[in-house]
Amino acid sequence: MRAAVLHEIGQDKLEVLDDVEAVGFGPGKVRIRVRATGLCHSDLSAMSGVLPQPAPFVPGHEGAGEILEVGEGVTRVKPGDRVVVCWLPACGVCPACRRGQTELCLAGFMNAGTPNFRRPGGDLFGFAGTGTFTEEVVVDAGCAVPIPDDVPFDIAALIGCGVTTGLGAALNTADVEAGSSVAVIGCGGVGVSAIQGARLKGAAEIVAVDPVAARREAALRFGATEAVSPEELADAKQRVTGGEGFDYVFEVVGRSTTARTAYETTRRGGTLVVVGAGAMDDFLQLNMFELFFDEKRILPSMYGGGDVLRSYERTVALWRAGRIDLAGLITHRVPLAEINEALDQMRTGAALRTCIEI
Repeated sequence: MRAAVLHEIGQDKLEVLDDVEAVGFGPGKVRIRVRATGLCHSDLSAMSGVLPQPAPFVPGHEGAGEILEVGEGVTRVKPGDRVVVCWLPACGVCPACRRGQTELCLAGFMNAGTPNFRRPGGDLFGFAGTGTFTEEVVVDAGCAVPIPDDVPFDIAALIGCGVTTGLGAALNTADVEAGSSVAVIGCGGVGVSAIQGARLKGAAEIVAVDPVAARREAALRFGATEAVSPEELADAKQRVTGGEGFDYVFEVVGRSTTARTAYETTRRGGTLVVVGAGAMDDFLQLNMFELFFDEKRILPSMYGGGDVLRSYERTVALWRAGRIDLAGLITHRVPLAEINEALDQMRTGAALRTCIEI
């Protein structure tokens, strides 16, 4: 079968090969025919080494498709079922799951260290234990979440990561208060989803911040009240908040420099939500006096900061009701053979989300 492969960390191109085999099928596993997958910035971060990932590997973790085969003991899904791939399934029994913090379950991360593909040259890993830039993938049954028949595969793929992460940051982690002021730094697919979440919660002012003009224009369509470049943020802070700072600031880039800007843009007593996934050697510096004196809440948001399955269901309900726009997030479509074009679209900021059709 075909799959897009990164041979070594640091390479900026993927090679589409047709001699890849999905392996590991057995009890508790399912085989999925991938129909659509989104390109998330986390895939680029894994390729560059910002996020730890064994290589060689098949990127992709934001996918949807249909069940081809189920292993012994699998009862939740059956062949023919439409599913979204969940890269962070909850085991249900660990301390985090028992506390109701299923997004902090580490069981899914354990899968990342086990190869789930093979080719004549040796084993391949799947990014985040999945690897959806391929025609088929074998994953734990908990990674295959059934979706209703009326949800298209491309929409379902977005729900698998970017939309759940962005919406959840606003709805779960921040719990944005109606009438509040919000700034979102970084307006790709996740940032725009955070904007939609803030709009749903009734934020009065939503300022989108991004260096790419096309993304700023898109942010306005999704609910931002204004959109500015990073150089214009200080002026927006002065105009919108009288210089005090925003009630909520979402950092959706994953860099210490933008997180520091976000902290300084948050009002005293306000909330900074860190959504972007950054590098382990990129440190955010805060002095102890400002940390105490400003009383700003710093809230990291992992995968939307809530129960993933409930978040999926909520997103589908909001989409059906016309309260959120998911189709509009897909600005580009490419076949798997042109995956490197999708990478370029992400790197230049030309795309909010590119759907890879498989």
